[in-house]
Parts: sequence; C-alpha cells; structure tokens
Amino acid sequence: MIRAEADDAALLERAAAEAFDAGAVGLEEHDRPAALDIYVSNGAVEAVGAALARLVSEGLRLAEPRCVEAVDWSTRWREGLAPIVVSPRLVVRPSFLAAPVGAAQQLLIDPGQAFGTGSHGSTLRALEWLDRLALEGRLAGARVLDVGCGTGVLGLAALLLGAFRAWGCDLDPLATLDARSHARANAQGERFFCFTGPVEAVAGHFDVVLANLLRGELLPILPELVAHLEAGGVLILSGLLEREEDDVSRALRANGLRVCGASVKGDAAGDSWLGLRAERSRQTDRRKACGLSA
Repeated sequence: MIRAEADDAALLERAAAEAFDAGAVGLEEHDRPAALDIYVSNGAVEAVGAALARLVSEGLRLAEPRCVEAVDWSTRWREGLAPIVVSPRLVVRPSFLAAPVGAAQQLLIDPGQAFGTGSHGSTLRALEWLDRLALEGRLAGARVLDVGCGTGVLGLAALLLGAFRAWGCDLDPLATLDARSHARANAQGERFFCFTGPVEAVAGHFDVVLANLLRGELLPILPELVAHLEAGGVLILSGLLEREEDDVSRALRANGLRVCGASVKGDAAGDSWLGLRAERSRQTDRRKACGLSA
C-alpha cells in the first residue's frame, strides 16, 4: 500500500487516476489529513510509485510502500456507501442498497473505476443544478451533452428528470463502458449514447451541456462547449473549487455566456466545491460568441 497526501483535492484526484492507470487495484480516501491509501499488487508497486512520483513536484507527498493484509475488494468497496438524496425528485444509490421511502426517481450507479457516484461534492453540485433545471421545466424534452461523462451519472440523471436524449463522451474507455452499463441498468440504453473521444468529435447542438471537469481540463475546451450550446441553452460546470470562481466566470463571459448562478458547499476534507450555471443569449450569434471566425 502507498499513502499519498496533498493539500489540494484536485491533485489527489489526479493521483488516484494516475495510480489506477499504472495498475493500482483499489484505494481508500481519508479526510483528515486529506489522503489516499492506494493498494497495489507486488508486481505493480514500481509502476504505480513512478506514476505518483511525477506529481511530487506539484505538492503530492508520498510515504514508503508497505505490505498490508490482503483485502477482498469484491466486498470491501461496498462499506460506508449510502443513497444520495439530491432532492424529493432524485436519489442516486448503488444497486445493492434500498432507496429511501418516497424517492421519485432512483438512479442506480455502482462504483467502479470511472468517476461519478453522486457522493463527491463536485458531482453533487452538478446534480443539484440539474434538479433545479427540472423544477423550472428546463429539462423537459431537452437534448443534453455530458462531457467527461465518467459513469454517466449526470447524463442519466438528466434523463430521469425529463430530458429527451442524452449524449456522453469521455477520453477513458473504461468510463464509457461503465456509462453504457449504467444506462442499461437504468433502462435508458435507447436514450443515452456515449463514445470514447474528445468533445471536438461531437456533432450538433444541445439545450444543456454538462461538464464535471477540473479547471485545467475545462478551460482549454470551454469554447468548444459553448459552440455546442443552442441559443438560450444552459451550461452547468462543476469539478471546480471555490477559489477558481472568478477565473472561470471571466472565461465564461469572454465566451459570450451570462453567469446565472453559483453554488458552493464544503466537504469533510475542508474543500469547497463550486458549481456554476451559465446561459447563452437567445439572440447572440454562436460563432461570434465563441470567438470563432466566420
């Protein structure tokens, strides 16, 4: 097992992703201090250690690998999980747990290697904005694009809350496999479409675009996200920290969008996760708004 600590939650997320890519078989998150216990087979210790070492210069702190008792991950991963009550309209839960009484829509998401179970503060911010759109009637019949879809939790939630169709894309093929599996588990396989690849490969325009991405992943593709928005469409962003609000809001305005709302909520690790809602004018020309040439 290798313990990794960092003061930046986003850096720990990157460390988890790098560790899994290099061969880690499981991890546990700790809040105080913010840390990951990364479980690695003997044959993958060197590769995982090297992958994590590349993040040390950015502030990641690593302990020496140590041997631990073998863990049965087929059952261990279920410990501590509970249904996520987003609102009276939506509950996200693992398939092996019963839903709270009175839940209107139940979205089944089982944790896997892809990100997004609804419990993380960044995912929850996006789910809350989706729920608000549903309450306003803005999701009814909407076409939705989920960029960096992970498990598909956001796109599938949009469908359960009234959207007509949802599309998802992710650079990780394991994520799109998870997303398709969850679409089938939620009887949405004919309404949810996803592929492995960048947002640049997506065709068409959408009423709602969702992006639960870190700031460094988001800003380079922000013009492309805006280009996929219909006039009057809504962009929901999460995966951001509260201190990044000013920078991201400026970028949204520079791309022709109006920032309509922000929500911030802290987590047990002391991080404050930000969700932003922005809209494009019904009158603004799409190409000019995005800074694209004619």
